[in-house]
Amino acid sequence: MKETDVKKKAFAMPLTSPAYPIGPYRFYHREFLIITYRTDPQKLRELVPEPLQVEEPLVKFEFIRMPDSTGFGDYTESGQVIPVTLNGKKGGYSHCMFLNDHPPIAGGRELWGFPKKLAQPTLRAEIDTLVGTIDYGPVRIATGTMGYKHKAADLGPVMASLQAPNFLLKIIPHVDGTPRICEIVEYYLEDIDLKGAWTGPVALNLAYHALAPVAELPVLEVVSGIHIIADITLGLGKVVHDYLA
Repeated sequence: MKETDVKKKAFAMPLTSPAYPIGPYRFYHREFLIITYRTDPQKLRELVPEPLQVEEPLVKFEFIRMPDSTGFGDYTESGQVIPVTLNGKKGGYSHCMFLNDHPPIAGGRELWGFPKKLAQPTLRAEIDTLVGTIDYGPVRIATGTMGYKHKAADLGPVMASLQAPNFLLKIIPHVDGTPRICEIVEYYLEDIDLKGAWTGPVALNLAYHALAPVAELPVLEVVSGIHIIADITLGLGKVVHDYLA
């Protein structure tokens, strides 16, 4: 293969059989269970990288079911998103993510810098309860429960939350192990078709794990829960802070 062909074809690895296709990446009937809780403010500030700033000691624990996504297939994802600001702009910082499908793990880490690790999250309706779980190996590290569609939510604030910016810390090492890329990436959800949103009684339990430390941001108080169904497109990102510049 000639050098010009390598440059033309190279967008992901392996070169001759990439782990994921070129976007755009559209998600149909994407289902969210988002539980917002209050945590230890000192621990939160220790984990959020500058120049992102924490205003309130809140964490959003998300369980997301994605049964139909172009290029990535059928999978489930879960993790912690921290409300932050960057230069006065409010958004969410993805602290950790766990999912059960290789293409979005590879694509998410390589393209955007999503902090994705392999695990077994689930989100399903169990009789009258919406149940989200994460198993890291044989260990259950998170369980979220919410009454199923108890009350319709105001769609205006829900749409505004989906349209807010999202921030990631993208790190790609050099061959000697030093960081070659270390930057804050901003991205948005696009072309949102919000199909419905509901609230209800909600609870969240987290367990300690050495390699999936979700409980290092402990649940001091559950603030709210929201169940959302929408079609969305995952927009590509832009660099808003370069640590190596």
